[in-house]
Amino acid sequence: MPIILDRRTFLATTAGFIAMHPFAAQAQAGQAHLRIMETTDVHVHIYPYDYYGDRPVDTVGLARTASLINGIRAEATNAILLDNGDFLQGNPMGDYMAYARGMSEGDVHPMIAAMNTLGFDASTLGNHEFNYGLPFLMNSVAGASFPVVCANVATEMAGRAPDDTTLVPPYVMLDRMLTDGAGETRPIRIGIIGFVPPQIMTWDRRHLEGNVQVRDIVAAAEAYVPQMREDGAEIIIALSHSGIGDAAHTDMMENASIPLAGVDGIDVVLTGHHHRVFPGADYADTPGVDAEAGTIMGKPAVMAGFWGSHMGLVDLMLERDGNTWRIASHTAEARPIYRREEDRSITPLVESDPAVLASVEADHEATLAYVRAEVGQTDAPLHSYFALVADDPSVQIVSNAQTWYIEQLMAGTANEGLPILSAAAPFKAGGRGGPEYYTDVPAGPIAIKNVADLYLYPNTVRAVRIDGATVREWLERSAGMFNQITPGEPDQVLLNPDFPSYNFDVIDGVSYQIDLSQPSRYNNDGEVVNPEAHRIVNLTYQGEPIDPAQEFIVATNNYRAGGGGSFPGASPATTVFEGPDTNRDVIVRFIVEQGTVSPSADANWTFAPMDGTTVLFDTGPAAVDFIDDVKGVAIAPAGEGPDGFARYRISL
Repeated sequence: MPIILDRRTFLATTAGFIAMHPFAAQAQAGQAHLRIMETTDVHVHIYPYDYYGDRPVDTVGLARTASLINGIRAEATNAILLDNGDFLQGNPMGDYMAYARGMSEGDVHPMIAAMNTLGFDASTLGNHEFNYGLPFLMNSVAGASFPVVCANVATEMAGRAPDDTTLVPPYVMLDRMLTDGAGETRPIRIGIIGFVPPQIMTWDRRHLEGNVQVRDIVAAAEAYVPQMREDGAEIIIALSHSGIGDAAHTDMMENASIPLAGVDGIDVVLTGHHHRVFPGADYADTPGVDAEAGTIMGKPAVMAGFWGSHMGLVDLMLERDGNTWRIASHTAEARPIYRREEDRSITPLVESDPAVLASVEADHEATLAYVRAEVGQTDAPLHSYFALVADDPSVQIVSNAQTWYIEQLMAGTANEGLPILSAAAPFKAGGRGGPEYYTDVPAGPIAIKNVADLYLYPNTVRAVRIDGATVREWLERSAGMFNQITPGEPDQVLLNPDFPSYNFDVIDGVSYQIDLSQPSRYNNDGEVVNPEAHRIVNLTYQGEPIDPAQEFIVATNNYRAGGGGSFPGASPATTVFEGPDTNRDVIVRFIVEQGTVSPSADANWTFAPMDGTTVLFDTGPAAVDFIDDVKGVAIAPAGEGPDGFARYRISL
């Protein structure tokens, strides 16, 4: 059932307000300016600190975003603060809480402590809230002094959504007092409803199957929004932990914010999940979206980046319409916490809020001790600067560890004796994470922070049984990482910017080439779009062409084996082993057993030659220190890339 709150009135001070936004100057009697602030995808980034690199940074941190929030509150007569999910997992502090300290009933998670300190008005659940299991999630949100809502996850599903028993309340009513342009106060009832991608049932099946069920986002909204209006909601804000995807609605779609905005009765959409910024160029020319005005289906919307990089801000001019309020006009923006200069340096735009830092100081120090614990040695550097263009040591060590683990677990089973392959992808490979977002572990001691850096997610090990023909299709899906290249032409752009690096699986145990002259057989969603195309050529096993009928065991993770990324052959139907151990734990145990690891890449994959052809790709500036170590590819520096990246040229 929904919950009704009257927790506190809005912060009220008008200092500097008129200068900051025209709505404040325009508001008259019966008109009020309401400011809606959003955080999203913070992923336990509270301190401005990179636990993987063990150093302070100026590009992340809720403590920095807090200063933007405090600034709005100081100038605003009417303001609310909302979070859009993915707050419990995403960096070593999240892992420390889940795996080292734990969350018992009555404990307060540091992320919740920081959010309580900031005085959030409400939040929804993101997909990563489920990564550590339901008991951890529920013990964590129990410490929140604000409501956490989600309308499409149910512990008991009825015939229609409003009758479901939801995991947390589907929506909440915030009863507040608005101060209008004449200084008069009037009540308003604001409805807050939340949504999470239905794909959580795939991504965290081991935690959720048999415990919860999910509904389509739009269907849940269409069921609950009329009920919210009946409960007196004058303004309804959707917390959509769902990206801005296709405008056309399809059942159980992951990125549903556009059709969600089209649901009658929803007034404002706060989005997330995509780790992008809206309004902004990321969504230019997207149907149903005005990327400059900040609207989706004509309604105000915002997406505030990730890890605290931005604060989303929707400004509403409200007018009295009889005995209720309605939106007369609106604006939206995403305010950053830093600026990247032309020389690639970072200029912080705000300082950290001391109160937020103090609220989690003890857990920050405990996390530092946790990540600094040494587990072994590496005799070669581990880096991912060239992971998308050549066989790579940071992916190699993951594959080695997975193979080592699955070999042991297949012994004595019906699958013993089948050849074992290992599929692994680079997680930190630049992209939207920026030019510093790469694994970079020097030769020498390996600590837990380095293992977490190699493998960002708390996935568990799985194994699937597939044939040689499906191995080829798996690799064809992975090869969507690259644009089609015209033979004989110079300096073509190599990487497909819309293809996530975590879907670029390299399969170890076979050798192959990727023919870039062919179009991708699969699109970014894993659908066959060029059935005659075959980029994977010269695919061999033990030096011989792979037998399409030969069966293999492929070591992977629960996300992939559960269908994540839509890879051929990776599904619950082909899964033959579900491990209790996380991939990270397996890597740690592998390193401990080996003592010293030698993770040099074996160049089992390369690009097929194309005479007279060159391609360009961008990577981190620090890549220059490792260019001589790259095997199987002719790479040379090609100047500076955009946004702080360095550009390289490959001669095919």
